[in-house]
Amino acid sequence: MILPDRKHPPHLTRLDREPVILLLTVCTKNRRKILAIEWVHQLIRQSWALCGDYSVGRYVIMPEHIHAFVGEGSFARYRLENWVAAWKSFVSRRWLDIHEKPIWQRSFWDRQIRSSDEYDQKWLYVRKNPVRHGLVENPDDWPFQGAINILS
Repeated sequence: MILPDRKHPPHLTRLDREPVILLLTVCTKNRRKILAIEWVHQLIRQSWALCGDYSVGRYVIMPEHIHAFVGEGSFARYRLENWVAAWKSFVSRRWLDIHEKPIWQRSFWDRQIRSSDEYDQKWLYVRKNPVRHGLVENPDDWPFQGAINILS
């Protein structure tokens, strides 16, 4: 089987409109380490709160990327790509250092979580990311993480 040559990741397209949980990964342009700062953490949280079609559950903000579990309701008005573009734009418009723009890599990665076991496995991976990168010894010590909504 020959796989298509892609420059950008494919995103889930669903016709059934059943609610799902996705693991979303968004990276900075050229993987610049500009996200693990408290004011950026708060700005990203604010953007998620204002761009409300998708609920953000647990998340970890690393210096150059974000992992977030995202719940799509059955009545989401916008496609995932539009929602991600909206909150990226919100953050970019409020970014303090003009020399760091553009902030975001063009696209993002998403993976549908199909079971509670898969959710637990992916959360353990995401939670330990700061430890694997040598930023902290204990995942609980990483300040740029949290949960906004409970996803089920």
